[in-house]
Amino acid sequence: MAASRFHRGLVLLAVFVSGLKASRLTVNTELSALFNEFWTLDVNRMQPGVDYSILVQGKAGYVNQGVHVVRENNLFLDAVMGTAVMKRAHRYLVGKGKSNSDLRLFKSQLYLIWFRLYHRQRNAGMDSSGFEHVFVGETKSGAEIIGFHNWLQFYLQEKHGHLDYKGYKAREQDIPDQDDHVLNLQFSWHGLVKPVGSAFVGASPEFEMALFTVVFLMNTDRSSTVLVNIDQCQMELVVIRHGRSLGTAYPRLLSSNSRHLPRSQPH
Repeated sequence: MAASRFHRGLVLLAVFVSGLKASRLTVNTELSALFNEFWTLDVNRMQPGVDYSILVQGKAGYVNQGVHVVRENNLFLDAVMGTAVMKRAHRYLVGKGKSNSDLRLFKSQLYLIWFRLYHRQRNAGMDSSGFEHVFVGETKSGAEIIGFHNWLQFYLQEKHGHLDYKGYKAREQDIPDQDDHVLNLQFSWHGLVKPVGSAFVGASPEFEMALFTVVFLMNTDRSSTVLVNIDQCQMELVVIRHGRSLGTAYPRLLSSNSRHLPRSQPH
């Protein structure tokens, strides 16, 4: 009897482990190719060592979690839609039947995704949007940082003394360097600590908006994660919906400097 229970236990364990393996993400080659096109088309992307420099500092330790102007939003969207990156995203989405070819309707779709105001917290007003959450950052009940996944905002807040960078978060074998375009990091903002955050570095706003818009529209689940290879990095792109709008979106760096690619064996 004991041997039989032991055997059934082994079978259940094997099924569980195989299920875990099956649930692992595989690289989305179609979106990887598209997003590398975005990367090439992103002429407003800044170059490390030329336009900016990164001091990655040391590895961060464990810590506990600690009014919109409609005219300006429209002008911003007009500028973004005029870029090669967003134009390519639009063509792709039209081809997939996810967006209308009419630019006015596409602009309305982008506005709904990124700028529509909604309640993020109960008993609160219409005080949040996808854009504010991702590109600006918010606090929850004055006790923790939520969102804040944009390197330009990070730079500006650090420049004005509101933000303190604590260090990077990475596996021992994947230490970042000054050329990395995605970083997992730890920082404090207005006295609150974000134990782990992530952001593209050097990329333009239109690149990030185009990339996350595609992921948002190509998936209908409340939470979507896509595994892609962009430039020398392998990352997960995480998008969480808030109804028909964006709740949050961010990259999660898995490997940089092409470390995810198979190494050729010496002869």
